[in-house]
Amino acid sequence: MRVIWIILDSVGCGALPDAAKYNDEGAHTIDHTVEKFSDANIHNLRRLGLGNIEGIQNVHPVFHPAGMYGRCMELSEGKDTITGHWEMVGIHTKEPFKVFPNGFPDDIIIDFISKTKCVGVLGNVAESGTVILDKLGDKSIETGFPIIYTSADSVFQIAACEDTVGIERLYEMCEVARNILVGKNQVARVIARPFKKTENGFVRTDKRRDFAIEPPKDNLLYRLKEAGIPVTGIGKISDIFCGVGIGEAIHTKNNEDGIDKTLLKMDEQKEGLIFTNLVEFDSAWGHRRDAEGYMKGLEAFDKRLPEIIAKLNKDDILIINADHGCDPTFRGTDHTREYVPLLVYGLDRFAGRNLGTRDSFADIGASIARLFGIGRLSIGRSFVPVSGNRDESY
Repeated sequence: MRVIWIILDSVGCGALPDAAKYNDEGAHTIDHTVEKFSDANIHNLRRLGLGNIEGIQNVHPVFHPAGMYGRCMELSEGKDTITGHWEMVGIHTKEPFKVFPNGFPDDIIIDFISKTKCVGVLGNVAESGTVILDKLGDKSIETGFPIIYTSADSVFQIAACEDTVGIERLYEMCEVARNILVGKNQVARVIARPFKKTENGFVRTDKRRDFAIEPPKDNLLYRLKEAGIPVTGIGKISDIFCGVGIGEAIHTKNNEDGIDKTLLKMDEQKEGLIFTNLVEFDSAWGHRRDAEGYMKGLEAFDKRLPEIIAKLNKDDILIINADHGCDPTFRGTDHTREYVPLLVYGLDRFAGRNLGTRDSFADIGASIARLFGIGRLSIGRSFVPVSGNRDESY
């Protein structure tokens, strides 16, 4: 059997009960995006049950959803990519990763300059990735200095011009930073942010790479690999998990490329897990507070969804969910602490089942573990019944 698992990165569905702690009261990525566009065309997601999920008001429900549907709370502390993805596979992050809202201390920057021999850096502030290029892109090209910046997430981001600094040199600087940012200064990810200057301004290229900390090995992906079950990561999945548990890593340029490569992999891989992250919802539209782009992205995914479903075999299961929110209508440019939608297609006899509000993202990983018969994860309660029509979830 196969599980096709697709993460719509940042497509949250309403503020969590503890959103006030993160200054995210009132956030709702799906509702606030859709309400601006009365002619939104996401009929295939609706057919699976998106509009039937509790708390979603602006997507019309259907009478007989073709999938199981629900929403998941985040058990872990934080609202970043790593925390969300790790929880999905059974890792509970009890302490949030360290953040640097005022930039990084001088000793870190001095150590970085010394070890990379880059002479100097620009920025060292918390800023939007597109805004900081408008401010410092020209100076970075002129001097060759990398731009260092962060956000509300636990990230050390390095932006450099692909044409002048070079992509391999940028990756080399990220490796140095990754080795520096450990212990008391550990961040979840160091991110390479290559850019180019065009006649229309600065653009970030598709050669981004994430250098994450290594997750604990007791997780769904590692167990699958140890059991000899193929695991393919598409998009930034392998980067998020530092390669742990990933058999094959396939990087992508954008959402369309991610869908194309998922479809190609479905032709090749006949069993196991195909795990895809579609990052543009977050990187191209959420952080940039581009509601129109976000809506077009949802419509574009919805249009391709029948292609994915058409390639499912009889015993395959398709799971669609998100990892956090990034409401494009909300204040600021950071992620938002939200529930995430959950759609499950392929368990025909349970089509239309309301999975309700799940206590953790880990319920998804626990369900996949049950489907493959690899035992329980340390957290999470499966929503997949053992047999018949009894709800024997755990």
